[in-house]
Amino acid sequence: MTWEVSVVKHLKFLLVVVLILLMVSFVGARKYRVALIIAQGGLGDRSYNDSGFAGLTKAAYDFGVKVKAIESKDVVAQGEKLLRDAAKAGFDLVITLEYTHFEPLARVAKDFPKTKFAILNIKVDAPNVTSVIFKEHEGSFLVGALAALVTRDTSIPGINPQKKIGVIGGTKSLGIDKFLVGYEEGAHYIDPEVEVLKAYSFSFGDPAKGYELAKAMFEQGADVVYQVAGGTGIGIIKAAKDAGKYAIGVDSDQDYLAPGHVLCSMLKRVDIAVYDLIKRLVEGKLKGGEVIYYGLKEGGIDISPMTYTRHIIPKEYIEKIKELKEKIIKGEIVVTDITQQSK
Repeated sequence: MTWEVSVVKHLKFLLVVVLILLMVSFVGARKYRVALIIAQGGLGDRSYNDSGFAGLTKAAYDFGVKVKAIESKDVVAQGEKLLRDAAKAGFDLVITLEYTHFEPLARVAKDFPKTKFAILNIKVDAPNVTSVIFKEHEGSFLVGALAALVTRDTSIPGINPQKKIGVIGGTKSLGIDKFLVGYEEGAHYIDPEVEVLKAYSFSFGDPAKGYELAKAMFEQGADVVYQVAGGTGIGIIKAAKDAGKYAIGVDSDQDYLAPGHVLCSMLKRVDIAVYDLIKRLVEGKLKGGEVIYYGLKEGGIDISPMTYTRHIIPKEYIEKIKELKEKIIKGEIVVTDITQQSK
């Protein structure tokens, strides 16, 4: 009888162990669901939205999460509905790339305390919202400095005797002016006499308008135009190519869009930010109520390798940009962040 009791006890113990292992396996195999709300300009902008989508799909592949990209013809006006519908659908994490969603997000997050949310480019104070802030002013300073170096050098193909550059923003807002102010500051750090033309397209998905605005700047004597207008920037880059001038890309490496006519691109690694948010979710490390910063120091902001133009730009100019980058990282140069000044 003692032997039989012993066997039964062992079998019960083994059964408990198996059940525990099965439970652990089940928990470990949980399939997280993540929604990404695409910003103005939509997918196919070859810039901001496409970069975020790349981070989403990479995370889906690496971590086995189920993902969904959500687009809208009027992502600004429908902001609250998009956020609320995603939360109701049971997504574990809802990320919005749309800057203007900060007000509706604050309301929706309060109504869905168990859902995790994240927003890029602005801070939202809520216990279940993670805010991601990029230091675009730092990267814009670098490309502005490079543009100033180039516009002074008539030995570079396409450069005229005027010291003039331009920048086109997608809308008049602090989030976009953050780029413009950094760009102008970088240019004037190199040469205070460089003239910086400014314009707004008031659209992130209108390449035709971008083309016309950039064309006008080139006709006024600008050698380089920085595009900060998402999909509208595709037209700005085309205008640079047609005029035999230079554009500066934004967010993604857009140098390939017009080889030899995109001087460089200011890289804003939205893909890294989206990927990191999902990684934190899966690892149980995504804390709401915090702000995550990405700048030159963190590797979230940078300048493209200039694959198609570095051979025509004097080496000392490229070395100068590297020097400025290090000075910003070390705090020796502090670039103005207009979004902080307004507070």
